Amino acid sequence: MNDINQQFVLLQLADSFFPSGSYTLSHGLESLVQSGTITSASELETFVRLLLCNKVGSTDVVALAHTYRASVKSDVAQIEQIDARLFAQTPTEKTRIAQRQSGRALLMVAEKTWPHVLLTGLSQKTAEGSLNCLHPVVFAAVAQVAGLGEENAIAAFSHSFVTGLLGAGIRLGVVGHLQAQQIRLNLSEEMSEIGKIASSLSLDDMWSCTPQIDLAQMQQAKLSRRLFSS
Repeated sequence: MNDINQQFVLLQLADSFFPSGSYTLSHGLESLVQSGTITSASELETFVRLLLCNKVGSTDVVALAHTYRASVKSDVAQIEQIDARLFAQTPTEKTRIAQRQSGRALLMVAEKTWPHVLLTGLSQKTAEGSLNCLHPVVFAAVAQVAGLGEENAIAAFSHSFVTGLLGAGIRLGVVGHLQAQQIRLNLSEEMSEIGKIASSLSLDDMWSCTPQIDLAQMQQAKLSRRLFSS
C-alpha cells in the first residue's frame, strides 16, 4: 500500500464517522462533569492528558502494539492471550463492558469493510467466548488488515481516543469547538511520545494509575440521566 492510501485508511479509522461505537464513551467524564469536578477547558485538558498518559498509553496502546505484531503473523492464539492480559489489566467492570461493546461493533463493521480471514477468525473466537474482543485489540488487527503500519495504527487509535473525549466534552457543554481544537493541538506531543514508549514495552510492563477517573467510571452507571454508556 502506498503512502497516500495508508493516509486515507488512517483518516477513515480515526474519524468519528467510522461506526466503531467508541464515540458513545466518555470514560467517566460525564460523571465528573455532573459532580462539578470538571467545569473548564483546562480541567478537561488535564483529564484527557491523565487518561492518555497514565492509562491508555501505558495499557491500551501497549496491547495494541503487541496485537499488531501478532496480526502480521495471523497468530490468533497470541491475540487471545493479549486480549486476556488487557482484560485483566482493566480495573472497572463498566470499562470492560464498554471496551467489549465497542470492540465488537468495530469488528462487525471491519469484517464487511475489509473482509479477511484474520477478522473472521477473531469473530469466531468472540462467538465461542474465548476472546473478549476489547476495542484496542480489535483496532490493531483491523489496522493491520487494512494496510496501516504499526506507527500509523497507534496514531489513528490515539487520535480517535482523544477526539472522542473532546467530542464528549463538547456535548456535555464543558468546551466549545474552538477550545477543543486547541486542546487537541496541545496534546500532540504526548500523543506522539506515548506511541514511541508503548511500542518498546512488554505486556508485563503495562500499568495504570487513574484512581479518581476509575471511581468516576464506576459512578457513571448510577447517574439518573446520561448521554454516554461509560
